[in-house]
Parts: sequence; C-alpha cells; structure tokens
Amino acid sequence: MVTPFNADGSIDWENLKKVVHFLSAGKLEYLVVMGTTGENVTISKEEKQAIFSFVAEHNNAGLPLVAGIGGNNTNEVLEGLKKTRLDGYQAILSVSPYYNKPNQEGIFQHYKMIGDASPLPVIMYNVPGRTGMNVTAETTLRIATACPNIIATKEACGSLEQVMQIIKNKPEGFEVISGDDALTLPMIACGAIGVISVVANAYPFEFSEMTRLALRGDYPSARILHYALIDIINSMFVEGSPSGVKAYMHQMGLLQHYFRLPVYPVSDELYKKIQQLKEELNSLTVGS
Repeated sequence: MVTPFNADGSIDWENLKKVVHFLSAGKLEYLVVMGTTGENVTISKEEKQAIFSFVAEHNNAGLPLVAGIGGNNTNEVLEGLKKTRLDGYQAILSVSPYYNKPNQEGIFQHYKMIGDASPLPVIMYNVPGRTGMNVTAETTLRIATACPNIIATKEACGSLEQVMQIIKNKPEGFEVISGDDALTLPMIACGAIGVISVVANAYPFEFSEMTRLALRGDYPSARILHYALIDIINSMFVEGSPSGVKAYMHQMGLLQHYFRLPVYPVSDELYKKIQQLKEELNSLTVGS
C-alpha cells in the first residue's frame, strides 16, 4: 500500500481510507502496510503505529493484513516487533538489511533473531536492487529450515534461476511470493504462490485477476492481462517507486501528488506518458 500525503508532508488520512476501500473493492486478497511502496523509511515510529491501527480500523472487507517491520539495525527491528501494537494483523514483512551489505552469515543471524522474536509469522524480503546484497538461495533455504516462524520469502532478486532453486529445495510449509510485478507470471509458472505488488495499488482488480488466473493454470488468459499491464508496470519504475505508481493514482483521483523527500514526483514528460498508458489500458478494457 502507498501512503498518501498532504502538501505540508503530513499523512492524508482521508485519502488513506479511500485507498484502503479502493484496494478492497479491487478484490485483492491481502494488504501489506508500511512496506517499501508505503515510503516507510520517511515515516516516524509514532506515525507507523497510527497507520497500522488506522488501516486495521478501516479494513471493512476483513482482508488479512501484513505489517512491514524491517531495517538494517537488527536490535531496532526487534524493538519494533516488541513495541508495535499489531491487533488485526496476521503476518510481518521484513526486508533484508540494506546499506550495511552484511555477508550471508549476518543475513542469516538477522533473520533468525527476527523469527525467534516475532509475535506473528514472518515473510522475509529479498530485494538486492534496493539493499545492495542478494540473499542467496542457499541462505534462504537455510533460514527456511532453521526458522519455523519464517513462512515465506518475497523474492525480488530478478533471477528466475534463483527462484527455481528455492522452490525446488524449500521445506514443506515455506512459500515463495513474487516481489517483482513484471516477473509474477513466470514465477507462478515456476511454483510461486502469489505476489506482493506495486502495480496493484493502481490496478488491483486487473493484477490480482491475472495472478488468480495463473494460479489456476489458465496461462492464456493470464497472459492477456500480463501484456496489457507490462508497459504500465515498467513505467512505474522508470523514475523510481513509488513515484510512478502514485502518478497513476493521482490521475485516478485517489490521492494528492505529494511525497516526503528524498522521494520526488516523476517528471512532466513521464507524467504525460503515464496518462497515455492509462488511457490505452482504459480503451482496451472498454473494448473487451
């Protein structure tokens, strides 16, 4: 989930409620609150707690909720797990440590401590493009085997070979979730069970339906939606995320076009391109 802001940088609670209801109406099957797309690194601990509670309060559809609690200071993450009130939440999403670039043993020990301390099941998150360090298939499998409270990995390594190694060798009960919208279709074909998505903030029904079709094995129908969305997905990352997806949502009237630095709006050129892609998808939808 994105986090809407006002012009003064404060949280836009009215539009946050609108986004929760929009996503619920879009037939998503769960919501992730305070992940990367939620700009969590620029949001204070007090604000995070307020957002967690607000989303749970306005989750009228009763969707399962996942709380993003991660970071590059293991002790601080453990403190967050201990102090955050998580009423209404079913799981934790915790990103691999960023900036520090720890070795694989450091990553393993980080997740072992989180798994032991977390009051809820944990989804680990491997996104080397953001963290600077890949969690290898070997380390992921070691965590999956040694940490029973870590139930899945959100995998955004960009390597289908690595994804397949994890899926082939993972223990029973540990799952792989796509963390890369553009690769969700092939990852499901390899055995992933779903996705934690950026594009679904703007196109919840279309992208979740593509995912469900793929999970049912209806790949011809899933491909139609995949290719209808692929240029939109790519455009969301040209000038960084969540700048791209928020441009789409602003054009849809779901939020104001404000961010907290260093995140910044997309260029006028890309904003116009996004409008064009949005109109092209609308025409395809109407035509179908």
